[in-house]
Amino acid sequence: MISDFRLLAGGQTLSWIGNGFQNVALAVAVVRAGGGAGDLGIVMACSVAALLVCSLFGGVWADRLQPRRVMAVSDLVRLLAAAGMAVMFAGGGYHLPLLCALAAISSGAGSFFNPAMTALRPLLVPADRLQSANAALSMLQTGSSVAGPALGGLAVAAFGAPAGFAVNAASFLASMAACLLLRAEASRGPRSPMWHELRAGWREISSRDWLVGGLFGAAVYHIANGVILVLVQVIAVRRLGGASAAGFIAAAEGLGGVIGAAVALRYKPRRLLRAGWLTLMLMPIWALAYVWPATLIAVLAGAVVGWAGLIFFDVAWETAIQDRVPRAALGRVASWDTLTSFIAMPIGNALAGPLSGRFGVSPVLTVCAAILLASALSQLLIPSVRNLTRAAATAPAHTPPELLESAAV
Repeated sequence: MISDFRLLAGGQTLSWIGNGFQNVALAVAVVRAGGGAGDLGIVMACSVAALLVCSLFGGVWADRLQPRRVMAVSDLVRLLAAAGMAVMFAGGGYHLPLLCALAAISSGAGSFFNPAMTALRPLLVPADRLQSANAALSMLQTGSSVAGPALGGLAVAAFGAPAGFAVNAASFLASMAACLLLRAEASRGPRSPMWHELRAGWREISSRDWLVGGLFGAAVYHIANGVILVLVQVIAVRRLGGASAAGFIAAAEGLGGVIGAAVALRYKPRRLLRAGWLTLMLMPIWALAYVWPATLIAVLAGAVVGWAGLIFFDVAWETAIQDRVPRAALGRVASWDTLTSFIAMPIGNALAGPLSGRFGVSPVLTVCAAILLASALSQLLIPSVRNLTRAAATAPAHTPPELLESAAV
């Protein structure tokens, strides 16, 4: 019988690839309809706003209901939103308010899916294989983030933007089917009022120094990273070779992510969280490569090294949360984590232009790289971060070892 973990991994891989199709289709459809960068920015802003508004509520419902049911409903809503976009553009109509609404609905539904998936994973694997499961999924997601846009670009070029939306809708259908076939059940207690449950989720965070420190450190990190992500795109296009250079850099980042996930699949230190924050210190190398020597080869090398460290950290952080937070509160804690990151990132994006205009691109990148380093280094000053160890394995497994091993190939 096909295992729950294999179903989850297969359904999510298709969904992640489908998202790449939609990202390409959205940009092409808006531009060809005469919307331009302004309309595309509005659509993206609506998407981020919906995610922020819905994030914490998604965590509450992930802890109230069976995670697989929350995920299936989320996939259904996103399927309908993607299908709506396909129909709108296939019919030759372009309505910005409708597109914004569909993008917001899709993003809001996604904010319910991700906390539920975080809450589900510990039900599928034993504690001693949780890091391997997270690493395998991270490897699949990183690979999909490279393959999805590449395949999506070919499909949209050949068949038009509606085809990209249609493929994404089909990928949500596949993911929904996988969720409905999952057998894992979570124990759920009586419900409390929504705000009580939100406060209870925050109490789980505030009672753990390593979580509080990590969330605040991540907020500072993402503000600086938000600035960097804007400026490096400008440098890639203006100084390193244009669109082709941006494509090579994205591929290098994806390769680095796969390497980081592969290392996390094999290397399992007892103090995993400490190792994660140490590897995150590699990210400044990526940012500084744009300052010196500022060549495409150096940037590609920095991207591989930096993103390998970032993805290893992601696996370590997710594993620590799933390992140490009670399962009944995992969804809410994951939502607070997401909210902290997504509030900080747009702030950095907005600051990139004014700061670079006032001080210059290279000085701003240098300072932001130093902030990345300081954010990670500061976490090692917290004793619970340095000393946190993996919990003992207690849960039964559904995950076949051959799946986790094959992800490393």
